[in-house]
Amino acid sequence: MRDRLGQHAGLEKGELTGPNPVDRGKYGSKIHLITEWTGLPLSIGISGANTHDSQALIPLVKGIPPIRSRRGRRRRRPHKLHADKGYDYNHLRRWLSSGGIETSQRLGRHRWTIERTMAWLAGCRRLHRRYERKADHFLAFTSIACTLICYRRLTK
Repeated sequence: MRDRLGQHAGLEKGELTGPNPVDRGKYGSKIHLITEWTGLPLSIGISGANTHDSQALIPLVKGIPPIRSRRGRRRRRPHKLHADKGYDYNHLRRWLSSGGIETSQRLGRHRWTIERTMAWLAGCRRLHRRYERKADHFLAFTSIACTLICYRRLTK
């Protein structure tokens, strides 16, 4: 009788079992998005599917265009930010508070606005599956889709 310790059923010791099913080396790309409270996109970014969400928050917040106000100077950043739990890290909270941005204590509470905007983006057939090799081209199509979303929402 063989010792079965450390062996998989039907495989001899030392044989490869294939790729790890919990491997994080995923193919594809992710769309990162910052919207205002009604779901209009303010800042958008593309990253690889295997990168962590927390690495995209700082470039997204820095990419928000100046907001025109009725009086005074233009605001560069929002006053408050609601994020998903993938962005909940102490160094990100410290960075946001140093910039004067208040963060929500209950993360994921207002996630539905982002999910709705992502569903609007998924309505664009070109973005449903990535066909472009270059990330710049995919980002261009994504920003065109965001422009169409803003146009449709603001002309109602």
